[in-house]
Amino acid sequence: MQSQEPFDHNDRYGAKKPRSWIAVALITAIVGVGWITWAGLYHSNPQIRVQLISFTVDSDRAVSVRYFVERDSATATTICTVIARDFYKDIVGQIDVEIPSGKEKVELVSVVPTRSLAVNADVSTCRAK
Repeated sequence: MQSQEPFDHNDRYGAKKPRSWIAVALITAIVGVGWITWAGLYHSNPQIRVQLISFTVDSDRAVSVRYFVERDSATATTICTVIARDFYKDIVGQIDVEIPSGKEKVELVSVVPTRSLAVNADVSTCRAK
């Protein structure tokens, strides 16, 4: 004679595991989206912005660099590192230019002495002193 007990899939295949990974994934997604939003907004508006306007190779031993610096705070002194590179992208000249406090927007021309012919120039970094 047959048993009258109802058929149970859990008895045959085992009980399903709870889906706890969904909660972990949801929390990770919320924290990740929040961090990416904060990082994007924070780094998209730096305190010191610099823009290279032009450079001119004056001779085998000097390069003139014209650039624009915009600061959020005009009360702090700013130091900009201006570099010159040769054909092989090696740095052949570097100077630190100190910009005194006063104006928020400053356009400068700096002459970078080089040890050999430079073909490129750039403002590497600008930072508050």
